[in-house]
Amino acid sequence: MDWGLKNRLSKIIKSDGRTVMLAVDHGYFLGPLSGLEVPAKTITPLIPYADSLMLTRGILRTSIPQDTDTPIVLRVSGGNSIVGKELSNEGITVSIEEAIRLNVSAMALSIYVGSEYEHQTLLNLSKLVNEGEKYGIPVLAVTAVGKEMGRGARYLSLASRIAAELGAHIVKTYYCEGFERVVKSCPVPIVIAGGKKIPEREAFKLAYNAIRKGACGVDMGRNIFQSEHPMAMIQAVREIVHENASVDEAFKLFNSLKGKRKGK
Repeated sequence: MDWGLKNRLSKIIKSDGRTVMLAVDHGYFLGPLSGLEVPAKTITPLIPYADSLMLTRGILRTSIPQDTDTPIVLRVSGGNSIVGKELSNEGITVSIEEAIRLNVSAMALSIYVGSEYEHQTLLNLSKLVNEGEKYGIPVLAVTAVGKEMGRGARYLSLASRIAAELGAHIVKTYYCEGFERVVKSCPVPIVIAGGKKIPEREAFKLAYNAIRKGACGVDMGRNIFQSEHPMAMIQAVREIVHENASVDEAFKLFNSLKGKRKGK
């Protein structure tokens, strides 16, 4: 890797080899989902606790303070919606020149292994890696599962390995039973997706198990911004990722921070 690419990666994955990414790119196909109806209101208080923000260029331009030092992982794939016929029918929506103008630390797109548009999304990844390598911008590949695809270790190992083989520098995938197999077979760092909103303690357990079994971090969205106490939630997740806190310790911290917030 060139120095510039390594430098950008080091801003996302910290010196301890871990990262807490805040995913707020859901609106590109879900629209104004709960918790992100007014993006700036939701995201701004959480920025100091995120190692990076994963979002679209529209939200970056309209909702993120220009003086933020938090690295940006820019969503550059799209072309589908939740009401469309096929979620996997995505293309690249942002040029490399635009990514450079926006001063991003990485670009992200989804691949849909096993879907109708598998070939198209894998070529999207290859093209994006080619462009990113020219200018020292790393690529994060999201192993999207769509409506019909599974989340078992066999499938996620396949999708993650393909992403790495095509040149992705980071892979975002799901936690599953046998997650060690997914990590072992993927030669680049893996972050896990938080998925749909679940109770806070379950989200802490998800993060704890993923880190313990080899993930370098989490890219959580709904389990943070849809929590009744998002600032307490992201700080507790950080304790798991960066301080090796247990589930009980994280839940205790969450309740403590939640109480302080109420006290104010």
